[in-house]
Amino acid sequence: MSLRLVAHRFAPLAVALALTAGVAGCTTGFEGLVRDQVEGYDLSPDAVAQIRPGQSQQLVTTVLGSPQLTNDFGTESAYYYVSTEVTRTSFGVSMTRHRTVLAIYFDKNKKVKDRAIYTLKDGRVFTIETRRTPSYGEDKTFIQSILGSVMGTDQTAPAAPHL
Repeated sequence: MSLRLVAHRFAPLAVALALTAGVAGCTTGFEGLVRDQVEGYDLSPDAVAQIRPGQSQQLVTTVLGSPQLTNDFGTESAYYYVSTEVTRTSFGVSMTRHRTVLAIYFDKNKKVKDRAIYTLKDGRVFTIETRRTPSYGEDKTFIQSILGSVMGTDQTAPAAPHL
């Protein structure tokens, strides 16, 4: 067997081995495609346990930071801290794994009255209405409107005065 024939037979095998070794050296696997992250506040159990009835709003802000949302109910108020754990893929798909809302209620003297922790189990799923209110005429893009007014086919453009 000639050297040329041997090289011709084993060249595909050598290329396949080189590619396999190169791919095996990559350790990214699926962890490069998917990552977990926390959006909003990272509510630690220790920080939440420090919030007790009778404490001031200022102390709550010192322990937890500024609230994400606030709400007033007459003389009472509430702070809301939202923590959402999501899994994101490199393809732009995100899935919410856990959501926790810490609600701290204050009395009229700005002292902690109560606190509550809500999760996804406490929420309700509702459908978003997708119907549109009909309007007179047809929807046109900006370019269609410009071309229609220049060419004289736009019905909404003011008519040229007759001389």
